[in-house]
Amino acid sequence: MPPADDLPPGPPLPDAVREALLAPLVDHHCHGVRRDDLGRAAFELLITEAATPAPPGTTHFDTPIGAAIRRWCAPVLDLPPHTPPAVYLARRAELGAAEVNRRLLRQAGIVAFLVDTGLNGAGLLSAAEMGRLGGAAADEIVRLERVEETIARSVAGAAEYPDALAEALSAAAARAVGLKTVIAYRYGLDFDIERPGRGAVVAAAGRRLADPKARLSDPILLRHLLWSGVDVARQRSLPVQFHCGYGDPDIDLHRADPALLTGFIRALQPGGVPLILLHCYPFHRQAAYLASVYPHVYVDLGLALTHTAAGSAAIVDELLELVPFHKQMFSSDCYGVAETCHLGALYYRRGLARALAVRIGEGEWSATDAARVAHMIGAGNARRVYRL
Repeated sequence: MPPADDLPPGPPLPDAVREALLAPLVDHHCHGVRRDDLGRAAFELLITEAATPAPPGTTHFDTPIGAAIRRWCAPVLDLPPHTPPAVYLARRAELGAAEVNRRLLRQAGIVAFLVDTGLNGAGLLSAAEMGRLGGAAADEIVRLERVEETIARSVAGAAEYPDALAEALSAAAARAVGLKTVIAYRYGLDFDIERPGRGAVVAAAGRRLADPKARLSDPILLRHLLWSGVDVARQRSLPVQFHCGYGDPDIDLHRADPALLTGFIRALQPGGVPLILLHCYPFHRQAAYLASVYPHVYVDLGLALTHTAAGSAAIVDELLELVPFHKQMFSSDCYGVAETCHLGALYYRRGLARALAVRIGEGEWSATDAARVAHMIGAGNARRVYRL
């Protein structure tokens, strides 16, 4: 269990609410962290979505997440709060990556990691390794685009592409608790919702196989992949995650607004496949609306918690304005450095604690209701939707 000072100062919360907030979390969407020791340049690139070094004479530590690392992660490494970046990184190097990862992952108070393995490489911990170092269970989320890339490089010809893809998706889903798509990056969420016909798919696959190592961006094949994933999700009773909103420079933010998914959400409703909107910032209010009116839509804040850091409490509160309590989940979107896991969990707890304290203080909620909501969002909803 994380320490009690992970919760913000203020009026004392009832014991049941504090216990619910500090209870182990299910991190329903994260990635592996680096297993190797990192120099300053590499570390700074992993605490920003910018994908480029900070301008000369500046540092990515001068960001909300950078300040948060110095405040909250430094004590986990036996340093005083607000320690300078150079001292922090020197201590990190002294302890070594394995010990740093172990401390920060365990301090987060995660009981289960659901790991998107679509970014996994030799330098990143596997799902099983995340679980072992974090003292938690671990399961896999299959990224649809990663499966397609494997098929594009191995299939004999365009005519075999649709069936080979369907078989590969089914095989991958057999070991997973959910599926994920990054179509927001590859095209945008304003895609044509119609399922493409086989002839159009084979023709597009012919063009794709002319350069199979290229990143998938063909809108016909992306739609085919998405609908093929939905078929598998329906057969195996799995949810499908969608990246929405904030991300690296590879995304066109205005085309990552989850409201653009409204037609697709309606089309998916009869099949009952749970659709989970990840991250969503700054469109979290649009996501809240979708989760409030469609029975199969769920939402989280993901990497927004870490990257807005001290400002995240306001976003947590805004999401609670409309989202049914059984439709919201916690994720850290941890990636690259274990600091992102620790901070995601910490700011989730602090933000929700503030929101609950206000509602209890104003007599809107009872302590019993507040504790129940904290348990649902922190772990219960994910356990139900992912059948953990």
